[in-house]
Amino acid sequence: MLLDFPILPLAFLFTSPGPIWFKFQIGPFPITIRWYGLLIASAVLIGVTLSQYLAKRRKVNPDLLSDLSIWLVVGAIPAARLYYVIFEWSEYARHPERILAIWQGGIAIHGAILGGTVAALIFCKLKQVSFWQMADLVAPSLILGQAIGRWGNFFNSEAFGSPTNLPWKLYIPPERRPVGFTNVEFFHPTFLYESLWNLGVFALLLTLFFRGLQGKPRLKVGTLFLTYLPAYSLGRLWIEGLRTDSLMLGPLRMAQVISLIGIAMGLAGLWWLYIKNRPLPDVVSNVDEVIENRE
Repeated sequence: MLLDFPILPLAFLFTSPGPIWFKFQIGPFPITIRWYGLLIASAVLIGVTLSQYLAKRRKVNPDLLSDLSIWLVVGAIPAARLYYVIFEWSEYARHPERILAIWQGGIAIHGAILGGTVAALIFCKLKQVSFWQMADLVAPSLILGQAIGRWGNFFNSEAFGSPTNLPWKLYIPPERRPVGFTNVEFFHPTFLYESLWNLGVFALLLTLFFRGLQGKPRLKVGTLFLTYLPAYSLGRLWIEGLRTDSLMLGPLRMAQVISLIGIAMGLAGLWWLYIKNRPLPDVVSNVDEVIENRE
């Protein structure tokens, strides 16, 4: 059912210009640059730069973050695609040629987080550095990348919410509308909701990070990443309830299930750190050891 709100100026109406940013041809080879890929690449580049800057402020070797970023990309992007394909297998079983067509959209952030976490654990074990220290330095970049990446959903006209007539409604072209909504034009721009929420979480994490550099008691190792988990998950929990294309596990929206797990894990970890006053299990023996900058 459409919510009945007065129509405000058209400037509030979101309409995707399409998934393709630029097309050109080199000899017989057509080259297509899509917004989705461009935004992912931009998010990775900005994220690496930010993490290296934060590492320098914490007197951690920034080269570790550039090395770790390669591991994260290799672990996160395939896992994000695999996660999505598994839950949409009925569709990809009919069109297996689309499984690798990641440029068309269809990656899941929870899959990326799982894949990236596994890759980071392996990297930290091999390098003998603290996983939680690295996670703290990556967390602000991760949530900022999520805020940027959500705009890829806008350009692809995907991952939108239920029908609405709100002044900030999103127009979806007929070919992208879900079954049962072919005559509905406007939907909740959930990409925008989540992008704005993620920017708020990003501001929170940076505030906490710089708090420890202003003469106040330094946060314990792991605090930023453990704060990221419930802060992001709370937003995803309610935004997912608006969507029409959720990945499902039976009657359950999988993103909401994972969000509840993320909230529980983050709060449990913070309780362990600050109430029990004990360090988190890590791949190195001394979690509080600071890796000195060896530039």
